Amino acid sequence: MGAGHAAGAAHRLYVPGASPVHRLPPQCKLVAVLAFVLLVVATPRERFWAFGVYALLLAAVAATARIPFGTVARRVVIEVPFVAFAFLMPFVASGEKVTVLGLELSENGLWGAWNILAKGTLGVVTSILLAATTEPRLLLLGIDRLRMPQLLTQIATFMLRYGDVVAAELGRMKVARASRGFEGRDLRATRVLAKSIGALFLRSYERGERVHLAMLSRGYDGRMPVVHDVSATAAQWTAAAALPLAAAFVTLAAWTMP
Repeated sequence: MGAGHAAGAAHRLYVPGASPVHRLPPQCKLVAVLAFVLLVVATPRERFWAFGVYALLLAAVAATARIPFGTVARRVVIEVPFVAFAFLMPFVASGEKVTVLGLELSENGLWGAWNILAKGTLGVVTSILLAATTEPRLLLLGIDRLRMPQLLTQIATFMLRYGDVVAAELGRMKVARASRGFEGRDLRATRVLAKSIGALFLRSYERGERVHLAMLSRGYDGRMPVVHDVSATAAQWTAAAALPLAAAFVTLAAWTMP
């Protein structure tokens, strides 16, 4: 039951749906997302209009996938630390100074801040749309179809499946400490917390050994069995290529237009 709970909890970012974007094979979406992000990064920062077009392309994808704007807006908050760093750049960067609203700011810092905000935000939104339209387990299958090393994909699979199981174990240990009157208010609590972390490590290690032995007893030979067919047709690859192809035209225009 614990593993099943973990698998279900891992879908928090996924927004169920039956849109054309949801139905695309994961490897197609992964390649499209990677190509789109690379094209955004390659765009000259001075071409403001190009980033607006990229935003419209992502808005079209979100509309096609029926992902609510509010969902994207709430999740994009994850980039707040980078936004804070970007806002500091005009004040700390060197170079020629310009006056903006009565403040002396670095011109290089302003350009750098804009570059981070524009490209970083587009990259984050792209990742949000990918996560919202693709289940995590399917993403791992897509990575496997793209010939990523088996060891890496299997490690990621088990992290996805058992991460919440370990977190639940940590929660039970916290409840047990609280039931015995423990309150971590000062440095004296460090020793107790260190012992808890050690106990959690041992329990996780023992669980991993039991799972591995169970897999071996069921014929595990170093490769996980494929339960879901995620093969892609030429039509699906073509549909997924629509986003990066449109972005490629924008990037080309950004470099060639005066």
